[in-house]
Amino acid sequence: MAHLTAEIISIGDEMTSGSRLDTNTAWISRRLAELGVEVHFHSTVGDTLSHNIDVFRIAVQRADLVVATGGLGPTRDDLTREAIAESLGMPLQFDADSFARIEAMFTRRGRQMPERNRRQAMFPRGANPILNPQGTAPGVDVVATRPDGSTSRIFALPGVPAEMTRMFDDSVAPAILSIAEGGKHIRNSVMKFFGLGESDMEQRLGEMISRQRQPRVGITVSAATISLRISALADSVAECEAMIATTHQEIMQRVGDLYFGDGETFEQQHAVDAQLRDRNERLCVIELGHAAPLGDWFAALGDSPVLAGGLSLVGNAELRHFAGLDTSDATHQDCVQKIGERFTADWMVVVDAYPDLNRLKNDVTPASDVTFSVGHPDGRLTSQTENIGGHPSIVHARIAKAALQYLRQCLAEATCR
Repeated sequence: MAHLTAEIISIGDEMTSGSRLDTNTAWISRRLAELGVEVHFHSTVGDTLSHNIDVFRIAVQRADLVVATGGLGPTRDDLTREAIAESLGMPLQFDADSFARIEAMFTRRGRQMPERNRRQAMFPRGANPILNPQGTAPGVDVVATRPDGSTSRIFALPGVPAEMTRMFDDSVAPAILSIAEGGKHIRNSVMKFFGLGESDMEQRLGEMISRQRQPRVGITVSAATISLRISALADSVAECEAMIATTHQEIMQRVGDLYFGDGETFEQQHAVDAQLRDRNERLCVIELGHAAPLGDWFAALGDSPVLAGGLSLVGNAELRHFAGLDTSDATHQDCVQKIGERFTADWMVVVDAYPDLNRLKNDVTPASDVTFSVGHPDGRLTSQTENIGGHPSIVHARIAKAALQYLRQCLAEATCR
């Protein structure tokens, strides 16, 4: 396998001004590492044509691969196409096929295409369009020839993260492997886990995360959810898929107790939603304290029949009041059962309670007890208390995800009854 180096370029005034966080570069860096590419440089440049030209001229001289994001829109400050063309000395040319796809995208959305979107069908001479299945901006794939005859490959992608990641995985990653491996295939699969820290997960996986292993297994963490990306490289798609299946089984043997599903965007609420759909049962969510992520997550599932309703209440006094049980002898179970009846829910999940982050005096939320209660269809109420703390940016999500993990355990036990 050829050793390839890369430079990642992030384009836009919103990046140089600091008004937007550059998550694209971090994501691309991780994916390139999984492909065996060594990232040497990160560059960020604003929406000035001369600056963009300079950045591309420098990048192609010092990196085998240049991956750029941003600047492919239809407005006057979207200058990536022009910058690449100028830096390589290749004039822009109109691509009729790309233009037809852009027009078709507007037609499917029931809109008339503005004339300015014609700019998105212009490409440096010799470049290949990169298909964008989710937006109007095709990417640019072009080879730059250096004075000594060696080459660098430029991939320019939209700045919209959902479009960029899809185009990278569908088009850029296979092209990079073709350069490095002479036509080999790559396939990826993402497994999701919750309930363990990154270092503990790494310890349990052992040699499976070795950089020399094939398929490779990479670990990433986002808001306490762990993703394991299996990347298989082989002579055929079938071989890749077989390698992934075997590795999937090996991972399940080691950390299957923490696994909840597959997919880049799959989260625990999707797993709960699928379980309750299969059971034809509904869920009510009650969140006490100073946040309500569970209600937001389930509502975002759209037209799912699973969510019966949700409540965000300050504390137990408000819980008793909503249940219509203001007497001091009303139990937690009485309140949950009464609210479940009002919402016609089969299952209830209660979080007690999310901390008030505004009162924090430092950057870490002190660990404190949080109680999760689950109301079962047979009227039982089971509870579990965990000591949870962490950085304010993720502590509410961590609490909500721990609640979902406990709910999934209760659902699994009910299925086994």
